Amino acid sequence: MTLPVSDDFLSLVLNETPLLDVRAPVEFEKGKFINATNLPILSDEERRLVGTKYKQEGNAAAVRLAESLIKNEGKQRRVALWQEYLKKNPDAKLYCFRGGQRSGIAQEWLKEIGIDIIRLKGGYKAFRNFLMQQSEQISAITPTLILGGRTGSGKTILLNKLQNSIDLEAIANHRGSSFGAFANAQPSQIDFENNLAYKLIQFHHKNFHTLVLEHESHNIGKTFIPKPVYDNFMQGKLILLETPIEIRAQITYEEYVVLALQEYEKYYGKEGLHIWAEKVKAGLQRIQKRLGNQLYSQLTELFEEAYSQHTQTEAKTLYLEWITLLLERYYDPMYDYQIQKSSLPVIFKGDEKAVLEFIQNQKIKI
Repeated sequence: MTLPVSDDFLSLVLNETPLLDVRAPVEFEKGKFINATNLPILSDEERRLVGTKYKQEGNAAAVRLAESLIKNEGKQRRVALWQEYLKKNPDAKLYCFRGGQRSGIAQEWLKEIGIDIIRLKGGYKAFRNFLMQQSEQISAITPTLILGGRTGSGKTILLNKLQNSIDLEAIANHRGSSFGAFANAQPSQIDFENNLAYKLIQFHHKNFHTLVLEHESHNIGKTFIPKPVYDNFMQGKLILLETPIEIRAQITYEEYVVLALQEYEKYYGKEGLHIWAEKVKAGLQRIQKRLGNQLYSQLTELFEEAYSQHTQTEAKTLYLEWITLLLERYYDPMYDYQIQKSSLPVIFKGDEKAVLEFIQNQKIKI
């Protein structure tokens, strides 16, 4: 019996097709795709045992062991879970690591109960290779405008007002600074690369002429943009968003204090405020050497004073003072130095309205 396979990976990305991943949980955690759900055919321990058997006695012995581990009850339970998933996602495609035995067995078992599902040819490995190749190719042929500006200028806010942009920090789930961690964890490096590839492919097929990105370093938190892709991005031209310090401090306060506190309290409950404060203090400690002892002590004391206030108004005043000092004494000199040594040509400077108008007047569609 020949069961259907497909290597039309492009349609998976453009249609954001649901994916049924039957690899072991440990494989799924190391790397997965958007819209993928893990309903494994073998547990981590079962996979380990089968792998050992394969190395010792070959494929036939490994298959027999897998069948004995699953047995009838295990098979029925797995098929029931897949069936439930496919009722909600009838267009889903199926894969394992290389698109071979595990997904083939799952496909056969589903066929036995009258469910046809297409299996990905080459499985996870082939689809990921496609994504990585596309990332390099698309980033190489797409002109980029790099949106720069001092910390708190509102670059991300402006970026999200544009159709022809990709928010790298959103993909990395990190704001890109020492204080940029969200309450929930960043994606794994592999997941970040896969998710970035999805965004690039979807962008490319909208036929925009120019891609707008925020001026990022190679690393965004613990994740990093693959070097060939980053090098391609950095072939672009630089636009500088200029925002007064008072507005920058307010933007930073809203994002790094107000919204961050809401997120931490939602995620951790009553402990959220304390956990957030500890992470902020840890961020200060990470940059202590660059701050110098005097400025570090001043910033730490000011933050502690703001954090200990009982009223929101008093706390806000002190947080704004803390943020302004951090921006003016640490972030601004560092960013100005980076801009001075940057090889990117600066083609425009202005406030948000002027920058938006300039970008929108560029050739956007092919």
